[in-house]
Amino acid sequence: MRPIPILTAILVTATLYLLVMERDALFAFATSGEVPSAEELADPGSPATAEDAPVAAAETMQGEKAVKVVAIRSTAQTIDSAVILRGETRAARQVEMRAETSGQIVSEPLRKGAFVDQGQTLCRIDPGTREAALAEAQARLAEARARAPEARARLTQAEAQLREAQLNKTAAEKLSQDGFASDTRVAATEAAVSSAEAAVESARAGLEAVKSGVQSAEAAIAAAQREIERLTISAPFAGLLESDTAELGSLLQPGALCGTVIQLDPIKVAGYIPETEIGRVEVGALAGARLSDGHELRGRVTFLSRSADPTTRTFLVEIEMPNRDLEIRDGQTAEIMIQADGANAHLLPQSALTLNDDGALGVRVVGAENRVEFAPLTLIRDTAEGVWVTGLPEEAQVIVVGQEYVRAGVLVDPTFREAGE
Repeated sequence: MRPIPILTAILVTATLYLLVMERDALFAFATSGEVPSAEELADPGSPATAEDAPVAAAETMQGEKAVKVVAIRSTAQTIDSAVILRGETRAARQVEMRAETSGQIVSEPLRKGAFVDQGQTLCRIDPGTREAALAEAQARLAEARARAPEARARLTQAEAQLREAQLNKTAAEKLSQDGFASDTRVAATEAAVSSAEAAVESARAGLEAVKSGVQSAEAAIAAAQREIERLTISAPFAGLLESDTAELGSLLQPGALCGTVIQLDPIKVAGYIPETEIGRVEVGALAGARLSDGHELRGRVTFLSRSADPTTRTFLVEIEMPNRDLEIRDGQTAEIMIQADGANAHLLPQSALTLNDDGALGVRVVGAENRVEFAPLTLIRDTAEGVWVTGLPEEAQVIVVGQEYVRAGVLVDPTFREAGE
């Protein structure tokens, strides 16, 4: 068995033990140059050690060597902490015009890119026999309405006969009581009343049938007129044709595409805000956008989603911006900046950022008596010059070189340089 791998493993194990289990003792040795005894490591809380602690601490302070680091003096500045995100332009409105009935196209096609006005005809379908169906429905309506007076007259006549039969029945009953009319006559008048009532019911049923015929004819007319209206497909709003309209002579079925119309003025710029920034944006806030071709737009936030995307946990925001010359197209990439409240922040080099033992992001600063302190930070903006952060006092001495080799409480000997160097 070769001894070198075994020795290497023993050295690595010992090193890891010192770094993990005896970190403080190792750090004290690195800063003061003194090695604690085995008894001190084994029983740091012994009476002798505790009794000599103030003296040992004083000796350590006197003999401690300051670690040389490079730092900068940073002063907070008020910046416009705009919310910056990436997005894309979207048409304010877009609709696909589709056929609601079947038929052959009899209109000349419009080519994509053409501007159309609201109500302008895009496609016209051959009417076929639809106009004849409308004329037939109108004739049925006229016939049904012509039967209405006759039905009303029959009802009026039947009601008059019913009143006469009821009077005859009343008279016969009175005469029968005085002995001037026979029971046969009374029975005849009762039968006449029953017959008159049946005639009234029949007349009323005939009148209702006439009314139903009128309503049915009116419904047929409405359906025929609606079918004729569907023959013409018009633009619902002014905009641009994104595709050619249906070709002359082509056959359209219900649901077939006639053409696509988009509205680009105003235009929308849409992006997604992370949940950490959503509280800084509100509807109506001023916003700007810079496109990849250099165009710059200005507008206001018109929509802020209340529901996050289940995958990215981001919220949709839409900004409406004028586009009168229609130079901005649908689907262009944009860098969006939404106005938010200003904040006092420090501009620091990104290399100065570090993590503490708990994984918190921050920087190490030179504190009182040139002792190192850790300051947690909040990142606001990342720029080419550095990062804007909050969480530091108005003025701070930030370590920019050597911050990874010191920890909180260590004595340092800082060398200062200008922030831009």
